[in-house]
Amino acid sequence: MNNSYRIIDANINRISEGLRVLEDHFRFAVVDKPLNEKLRNYRHIVRESLKEFDLKLISCRESLNDNGLNISMASEIDKKSSHKEFIVANFKRIEEAVRSVEENLHLLNEHSKAKIFENIRFEIYELEKQAVAKMKKQLPHGIYCITAEEYSNGRSNIEVAKAMVKAGIKIVQYREKEEKKSRNIILAECREIRKITKDSGTLFIVNDFLDIAILSDADGIHCGQDDLSVADIMKLSPSLMIGISTHSPDQAQKAVSDGADYIGVGPIFKTGTKKNVCEPVGLEYLDYAVKNICIPFVAIGGIKENNISQVIERGAKTVCLVSEITGADNIKDKIEKLNEKFNN
Repeated sequence: MNNSYRIIDANINRISEGLRVLEDHFRFAVVDKPLNEKLRNYRHIVRESLKEFDLKLISCRESLNDNGLNISMASEIDKKSSHKEFIVANFKRIEEAVRSVEENLHLLNEHSKAKIFENIRFEIYELEKQAVAKMKKQLPHGIYCITAEEYSNGRSNIEVAKAMVKAGIKIVQYREKEEKKSRNIILAECREIRKITKDSGTLFIVNDFLDIAILSDADGIHCGQDDLSVADIMKLSPSLMIGISTHSPDQAQKAVSDGADYIGVGPIFKTGTKKNVCEPVGLEYLDYAVKNICIPFVAIGGIKENNISQVIERGAKTVCLVSEITGADNIKDKIEKLNEKFNN
């Protein structure tokens, strides 16, 4: 019996099992359709590339007599304490097994097959990077706050953000336009709000400006339909949480396919806090999102204390209110009243 075949058989099983574990994770636990499909494709490629050797590999198998079994049973090295450890450990297992298959194929003079596995190995390295980047914070349920200085009764974005965080808000987005302030001022404000939100464990999102998001150490970025694509954002900063504004089912499904972490669904009602916004999409689009979108979403646009119940009753778990909060005389009291709507 050629021991190289036995080694290849054991490692092909190890690769396929590791890929399947990750595939299931990104299908059911952390829903990411593009990543799930890539993992599935690699599993099929691995199996198909050596299909002609199946009978020979199986005939060389000695699973019950493998002295590694007792070592593995007695070891505690496989214990995982976090999702990130779980993801990384499975990728390392796959990468090491691919290298073993590659080297043993060379020993069998199957150099063209070995090259296939060499290419797979480098592609898996990149896939690991993408997968780890997906282990980001999740969109919290409840109220999603956005700064809007011109609707804040003379208060600064910093003052409003402090009041939001003090009221227990778990996510704050900074939204400001270049025509209102210079980039240096915008960056300085974002850095200050980052300090405020970090101390309280609040997610901090920057609207539109990828450079500002990166420089201020924000948790994420939120972009519109005409802004940077998900793919371009991930190239520059794969660890950022990415939100995309959507106004139709087609846009929502594209954002999901592109790999967005969450989407904005709206404007539900007519809004005046954002210029050049499309007409309200109504509650019908919200109904679609609740039933068909597999990633988190935030309902947004024209939502006030007097209509938020309609949005919550339709199934929205995260709801954004802008001027209703920034323009309140007492932001803490307003947020407390709004939170009661989620508990009714």
